[in-house]
Amino acid sequence: MIGGELDRMALAVLQPGFEGTDPPAWLRRALAEGLGGVVLFARNVAGLDGTAALVAELRRERPDVVVAIDEEGGAVTRLEAATGSSWPGNLALGVAGDESLTRRVARQIGRMVAAAGVTLDYAPVVDVNADPRNPVIGVRSFGSDPEEVGRHGAAWIEGLQSAGVAACAKHFPGHGDTVTDSHLALPAVRASREVIERRDLPPFRAAIAAGVRAVMCGHLLVPAVDALPATLSRAVLTGLLREELGFDGLVVTDAIEMRAVAALHEPGEIAVRALAAGADAICVGVSSARGESVYALRDAITGAVREGRLAEERLAEAAGRVRDLAAWYDAQAGARAAVARDADEGLGLAAATAALRAIPAEQAAPLTKAPLVVHLAARPSQAVGRATPLKLGRAIEEILPGTVTAEVDDDGRLPDLSEAGRPLVIAVHDAGRHAWMRRLLDDALRARPDAVVVETGVPGPPAGRLYLATHGNSTASARAAARWLTGAV
Repeated sequence: MIGGELDRMALAVLQPGFEGTDPPAWLRRALAEGLGGVVLFARNVAGLDGTAALVAELRRERPDVVVAIDEEGGAVTRLEAATGSSWPGNLALGVAGDESLTRRVARQIGRMVAAAGVTLDYAPVVDVNADPRNPVIGVRSFGSDPEEVGRHGAAWIEGLQSAGVAACAKHFPGHGDTVTDSHLALPAVRASREVIERRDLPPFRAAIAAGVRAVMCGHLLVPAVDALPATLSRAVLTGLLREELGFDGLVVTDAIEMRAVAALHEPGEIAVRALAAGADAICVGVSSARGESVYALRDAITGAVREGRLAEERLAEAAGRVRDLAAWYDAQAGARAAVARDADEGLGLAAATAALRAIPAEQAAPLTKAPLVVHLAARPSQAVGRATPLKLGRAIEEILPGTVTAEVDDDGRLPDLSEAGRPLVIAVHDAGRHAWMRRLLDDALRARPDAVVVETGVPGPPAGRLYLATHGNSTASARAAARWLTGAV
């Protein structure tokens, strides 16, 4: 194959990120030369209209560019990073237990993503949250039951794709039974092949049966399948995903700068090995200021083809799947036009309200005057990024003016909890994973046994006289909890 066409194929399989809300010159040039995709982050978003304008600029350079984004709802949002998501996340939908509700929420997320011109949503998470200590999945999962995760995952995919946007089930073959964040190190799933088959694979089978257009592989070590990380494993991506599960759509990697794989190889080598293993698109969250890093990836891929380390047919197959996804998106123009007229007002709040669980369940609304709200706040994972959901204190203040909010991290101390006789609300997130948070919560409850405890993450043992679990920390969940606590429902 002549060099120009080989270069175009190598660029076609890349999905790099970039800085700013306008396409830089290097990105425009790369798109004209065959770059197949880009991924958007919060740093690229200037409101929905601004993002749509940005995507339109990208499509002027390459009409069939695959534009991807992480828009899960709940904790992980890019388009609503400045305000927090209007939609509850997966755990809340799983707890609500209504697949038709999940489908409707995903369709509305699809409506928002479609309005921005996005081709591919890196969602939903269909990992089974098997280990409650998991630092990066948690409320992003529909739950801990494989069949329930599969049902809601399939409904979410159907809802999103009915809006004319491609869904992407992640993180294959399952990130739920880990205690390591793959942004920081390589997690290992130590379960047997039988457990993986019974627990982790059913949601992916359900996603494939629902017609999911893409699957994202996780940077995971799964010794029961292979000694290589899943991203670099032909046994995982080709043997398990393609041959055993029968998936024939686009396989995309998680971001290759994540330490789980970046600690093992240089970026170009990761890209080459992932493509050889069976991946079709390489997600690159961070690019150099002038795009040199993207061209270096292109050159690593073409060099591997010339050296015989990467089959030209495999690269052509991968580039073809990128084109197929772009063609599917083009064919969905009618679905996107229809969903644009299909606003479902109030759905986000209603769905978040359906996920609330109180102990005791019969407790009347406890807040009749403005409280002190103490947030025990851990640093969010890199997957969450810059999202800033409405905090519970601010949500209560919208209903009860004069509410006072204090935030305490792992280095902080509790404020004066007497605060002029105010009711006390203590908001925690994944208290079961953080010893410092449990310690401060115990201290607060000793001082104020009348306090209300609101858990916005994965619930643990109930604490306090009233324990309210939201099963997520989206803006929708905060408003639902505030309305319940104040009797404004």
